Amino acid sequence: MMNTIQPLNPVAFELGPVTVYWYGILIGLGALLGYLLANSEAKRRGLPKDTFADLLLFALPISIIGARIYYVFFRWEHFADNPAKIFAIWEGGLAIHGGLIAGAITALVFARKRNLSFWKIADIAAPSILLGQAVGRWGNFMNQEVYGGEVSRSFLESLMLPDLVINQMYINGAYHHPTFLYESLWNLLGVAILLLLRRANLRRGEMFISYAIWYSIARFIIEGIRTDYLLVFGVVKTAQAVSILTLIGGVIILFYRRRAGLAEERYLNNTKIQSDRKKKHRIS
Repeated sequence: MMNTIQPLNPVAFELGPVTVYWYGILIGLGALLGYLLANSEAKRRGLPKDTFADLLLFALPISIIGARIYYVFFRWEHFADNPAKIFAIWEGGLAIHGGLIAGAITALVFARKRNLSFWKIADIAAPSILLGQAVGRWGNFMNQEVYGGEVSRSFLESLMLPDLVINQMYINGAYHHPTFLYESLWNLLGVAILLLLRRANLRRGEMFISYAIWYSIARFIIEGIRTDYLLVFGVVKTAQAVSILTLIGGVIILFYRRRAGLAEERYLNNTKIQSDRKKKHRIS
């Protein structure tokens, strides 16, 4: 008896000749929610009005372009015979690492142009980036991408997943690990942790570095389960290589900035750590 499971329609709706895909809607929703979270915090941290609105205006399209270029570069064999497919981003194929690199460069240039602290902007944006990634992964779900190796239906049912998710994980005649979901939930947990870390009043830059480390740990592990992945040199999973480099680099930068005195500002205010120590000394 043939399995009658049908995948969800990746098309949300059509307006005449315009086709709107769930992938784009969910990517956009993630960006919107991330912006609202960052903009609210930016006001509390004393940044000029519309800082994140202006940044998003540049960073969002540049990040999408960067994510696509990154993906196409490592999967050129899929586009060589039909280069026009490069522009079909609604079909999926946006590499998060490419988007993050492009977005970080954009934020760095933006901060310098506005005479603002890049680290302050990055710290405020860190939970928002994770939130956007968590929501955006459901766009992969709608496109039936970002999945892992084969599993049984009973395994998926043991995770207490709704039939909607289980059925969508039936791909090419078999059920698969919902790695998009694993990463989405990890990212949501990361958002909660970063919001709590705001109260810890970390040194400037350490919120963003914590984000980079948190995401890299999960991406390295989850990438080992995925069956749709990019390769560097044809043997190493690109995301795992980038994740381990980011993890090591993040730890090195964190300790270097402390030892070099480059992280003397606190997240919640502009009070120097040395000043805090002086006040404590006076009190004692």
